[in-house]
Formats: sequence, structure tokens, C-alpha cells
Amino acid sequence: MKIVLAPDKYKGSLTGLEFCNIIEPILKSVLNAEVIKTPLADGGDGTIEVVNYYLKGNIIKVAVNNPVFKPVLASYLYSESSKIAFIEMAEASGMKLLKTEDQNCMYTTTFGTGQLVLNAIKKGAKHIILGIGGSATNDCGIGMACALGYRFFNKNHKEIKPIGSELANITKIDDTLVDKRLKNTQFQIACDVTNPLYGSNGAAHIYAKQKGATDADISYLDNGLKSFSKVLDKYFNLQTQQIQGAGAAGGMGAGTVAFLNGELLPGINLIKQIAKFDVKIKNADWIITGEGNLDDQTLSGKALSGVLNSAKNNKIKVAAFCGSIDLGSRVIQDLGILYSDSIMNHALSLKDALTNAKSYLEMITKEFVKQKLK
Repeated sequence: MKIVLAPDKYKGSLTGLEFCNIIEPILKSVLNAEVIKTPLADGGDGTIEVVNYYLKGNIIKVAVNNPVFKPVLASYLYSESSKIAFIEMAEASGMKLLKTEDQNCMYTTTFGTGQLVLNAIKKGAKHIILGIGGSATNDCGIGMACALGYRFFNKNHKEIKPIGSELANITKIDDTLVDKRLKNTQFQIACDVTNPLYGSNGAAHIYAKQKGATDADISYLDNGLKSFSKVLDKYFNLQTQQIQGAGAAGGMGAGTVAFLNGELLPGINLIKQIAKFDVKIKNADWIITGEGNLDDQTLSGKALSGVLNSAKNNKIKVAAFCGSIDLGSRVIQDLGILYSDSIMNHALSLKDALTNAKSYLEMITKEFVKQKLK
């Protein structure tokens, strides 16, 4: 019997790898099963640890600019053997780096993210995966582009500062100083939203308020994105407003397509690709997956949705062991999950569930084996 373990983390309780290491010995001892461990993530918190499980890379630390041009030590993952780098935008350009008084995406930049990209290219990276969640910016990626050698000018031929408030003033792009190695580097962007660049559902109107912008700022930023999109479209022969996810991370979705020739993909798809997930599950009898909470958000690009898609395509049965489950049994069956259980079904309280997650997960696994596999 072949069983694939493919969990996301239980936030605040278990990592995906811990989940695998708890379940694996039970399946092996009771069933003598072949067990394949493939912990997953969706591009959010904890993704870098999951990626490194497969890439076996090194954490590289670099002094870069934070979103308000102050020095910060940021890190990314680089695998020398595969020449793959995994960069999280939030490490250099994230809200987590700013004090409350510095949070205003009119004046923040993605320059530090560009510095990380440049460092990875200098290290020898040929394939860069960029996660663009958690940003503090609304600069359409011009900060990142500046770090890579692009320059932006206003109508008076004056070079502009790469921040959100300047987008409306850009009339010209110059790429004569861009690092030549950029063209020989493959970029894939983990992007789980589909927002257009501008408009009522665009980057500024949907996300800028939580990044410190006022209503007046939001209107100004939206106009700036719209104005700059015309410059981008003309220069790169694009239709930026038609790109699904162009408005992600303050327009970074559009910026990565334009400046990096990047490919926008759901985070879970990229993690499955790194894990060679669809190869490893071939001829499996079961996939056991799990996450902290199985709820309405599960199908919105979360790791478990990616597992279910692959399982369906390969006609593999799925069991889900979760921290808690907020869906009815009929809905769970319709998702393609044949067996499900949660720690909260057995725990005395949330505190008990968090404290004794390992014991409860062992109990759930043994019950599953008894009911479905013996």
C-alpha cells in the first residue's frame, strides 16, 4: 500500500513536517505501507521552511533597504545545486518591517526586494521564485525595477524616486543600465489574488487602506496606477489591466510581469512543482492531507485545494486530518474527501488541542487505519 502525506501546517501548533513525522511510523508499523512525505504550503507563513525541505538550500542574509529606505537585514533561500532561489517579498518590503507611523504606501518602495533579486542573480540563480504576500507597498514594482537598473523619468526628464506617489508622474522608462543576466533568469511569482491593477477592485482600492493610505491617497494611487499602466503597456507591449493578479501586492503582480517577464501562479501550484508532487503521488492508494482549519476558505488557493485537484486528476482517495472542521459532511464529500476527522472532535478545549496535538493526531490516524485500511 502506498500512502502520501501532504499536509499544510496547523498554525500555532504543528508544522507540515511534524504532521508527517507523527503519522508515518503508525502507517509503517501497522500496515507496512510505503509512506511518502510531501509537506506543502500555500505561499504564506512558513513557506520558506517547506521549500527548503525540497531544495536543501542555504539561507542567504543581505543588507537591503526596507520599505522606507532604511537598512534592514533580509534573507532568502538559495540552492546552489539547482540554481533556484526562493525570495519572500515581505522580508525586504513587508508591513512587518515598519512601525505604525511609517506605514503609508504613498511613500514606500519595493527597492529592497529588487536588491534581493539582484543578489540571487549574482550568486548564480537561474530560476527565482518570488512570493509577493505581506507587502507594505503600492509602487507597481518600480522600486524593485530601480534596484535592477531600470530608471524612471517625469515629463521634465528628471529621474523620480521609486515610491507609489510618483507613479502618476512617470512618462519614460530607461533600461540601458539593467543587469543583462535578468534576461537569462526564469521568474515565477506566487500570487493568489486575481485583482486587476487599477479600478474599484484594483490594488489601491482593495489593499492600500490596510497599508496606511487615506481615502484621498487611495484615489491618487489608483490614478497613478492607471497612468503608469499606459507607460508600461507602450514600453513592454502589454495589456496590464488584463493580467489576472496585476494588482497583487500594490501592483507588484504587473511589475513582475513587465520588469522580470515573470509568470504569475497560485502559491500552492509552485510548491507542488518544487515538491514534484504530481510525480510522487502516482499509483498512491491514499493521500492524507490536513490543515489547521477546514472551512470555506479552503478552496481559495489554500494548500488543501491543490492536493484535492491532484488527487482528483489521479483518482486517488483523500483523507483529511485537521485541527478543526467548519464544513458539513456533505460539503466535505463534495470536495472529494472520503474520510475526515479533526483534533477538536476529541479535545476538551482549544488549549488542550494545541497542547496535545501530537497525541490527538496519533489517535486520529489509528482510528482511520482501523476504519478504512485494515
